[in-house]
Amino acid sequence: MELHINKQLNLLIRKDEQSTQEIETNYLMVYQLFLAELNRIELTMECMSGYNRMLRHHYWSSISLELSIRPGDICYFDFGHAYINEAGFQHFGLVISCFNHKAFVVPMTSKHHTLTQAMNVSDEGKAHLYYIGKIDGLHKPSVLFVNDARFINTARVISVNAHLPTDSLEFKKIKEALYDVIFKV
Repeated sequence: MELHINKQLNLLIRKDEQSTQEIETNYLMVYQLFLAELNRIELTMECMSGYNRMLRHHYWSSISLELSIRPGDICYFDFGHAYINEAGFQHFGLVISCFNHKAFVVPMTSKHHTLTQAMNVSDEGKAHLYYIGKIDGLHKPSVLFVNDARFINTARVISVNAHLPTDSLEFKKIKEALYDVIFKV
């Protein structure tokens, strides 16, 4: 499959004279092979993100969804397709700031294995993980993936589930952790 994908990429890069129909047919054929290799959970996440993108890709922001978000909100997002070691698909995330119809978001998880590895839980914790505990409105304690923070279109918001006050000590510590991971060498 990899050889076929590289061939198709090269055709697109060179802007060969393929018809729209050929481009679409080749892509769908390779994508179907890709989907067939996924397990049930991966397939479900892939398809959910695909459907969300189909529905939302023309939305300017969450306003089109009649959702209003603000810094401190913990939302359920569709981060979309991702590579290994990137937050992708459907996850909760903490909104740090909003600017020009985008939100700067820190993805999060409630997986126990990850919770125990956070920088503020263990002396040997990982600097890219920040434990925030159980926030009202969520069912489990959570940890932030500080190194996956990024701006996203607010149309990726599926729901607003909780809020962490931006004037709280916890929010200030999270911003410091973000600064350390992003800007300190």
